[in-house]
Amino acid sequence: MFKRELNAILTIAYRDVVKFLRDRPRIIATFLFPFIFIAVLGGSLNANLGDSLGYNLLVYTFLGVIGQTLFQSTAAGIISLIEDRENDFSQEIFISPISRNSIIFGKILGESLVALAQVIGIIAFGFLIGIPISLFHLIKLIPFVIIACLFGGAFGVLVLANLSNQRAANQIFPFLLLPQYFLAGVFNPIQNLPWYLFYLSRIAPMTYAVDLMRSIYYSGQSEYAHAVLYSPMVNIIVIGIMFTLFFMIGTYLFVRNERNR
Repeated sequence: MFKRELNAILTIAYRDVVKFLRDRPRIIATFLFPFIFIAVLGGSLNANLGDSLGYNLLVYTFLGVIGQTLFQSTAAGIISLIEDRENDFSQEIFISPISRNSIIFGKILGESLVALAQVIGIIAFGFLIGIPISLFHLIKLIPFVIIACLFGGAFGVLVLANLSNQRAANQIFPFLLLPQYFLAGVFNPIQNLPWYLFYLSRIAPMTYAVDLMRSIYYSGQSEYAHAVLYSPMVNIIVIGIMFTLFFMIGTYLFVRNERNR
């Protein structure tokens, strides 16, 4: 039983990785936009605000883009569930003798691997522009990078579970993700916000994926108090709770909608 479920998860994940590698426009777009965010936006903000913040805003933005890419890429990649539904591929999977949770987790795992490939490119770009990230930092980040990916995937499942087609997904998904760029502090510090933005930023799931990356990187450094919102443990606890709710509710809704088709 366990071997069958594991094989199903890996097969579904492998399919999504192969689809990504064959989609050249998607590869170019997913690497190009983070580079623009880091080099152009992060560099310009650092030149104007960096000295007053107490930390390097280029590094701050670099870490924010890593967290944002991991979360968003995995979440957005789950849109392929809608494509599979329209092609009736999902129904073929759901009549197979494997757990529904394994099917959904296989999708999340596949898109997580895609997101990891994108982050490798971002890290390489970071080295080129002089981001001070060492091998020690990278090793520390590895398990938390995986957590951020899985978290984004669970969020994607929850959002897309009730969407009927790709057109609706393409319209609604950016509306849910783009505000989180700023609420989560991908580019901008969010320690001091008006009360209404404060609460919105703290309920935005991406906030905890982004802050987790920074809390690990800045751990033990003087910039920690200025650049980090919460400790790694707090971020992991919040992510764990949200992941469990998103995954369970999203899977239930998606399976229910498949049965009602």
